[in-house]
Amino acid sequence: MVVFSVIVLFVSKYLCIREAEKDFETAAEAVKAFTKRPTDEELLELYALFKQATVGDNNTSKPGMLDLKGKAKWEAWNKKNGTSQETAKRAYIDYANQLIKKYK
Repeated sequence: MVVFSVIVLFVSKYLCIREAEKDFETAAEAVKAFTKRPTDEELLELYALFKQATVGDNNTSKPGMLDLKGKAKWEAWNKKNGTSQETAKRAYIDYANQLIKKYK
């Protein structure tokens, strides 16, 4: 009975993770089809959540001071350090859905 419960729990967790992965991929595709351009701040938040969800904590070198765009992206992602990839995926999905309603 305990083994069966563990198997059911494992399968349920796997299905939830797979569903979240599918939702994440759908959201990532949907944001590419905006008819209007989100603000720079919104794009930075999307970028940071996407990087945290797909790569994890930022362990790259900070761009030089003349690379303003690269520095802004690096700083946005770096603020997400410590957030789990699963949490970042859920946050990305939620944020993308807000923007989809606003810009589609």
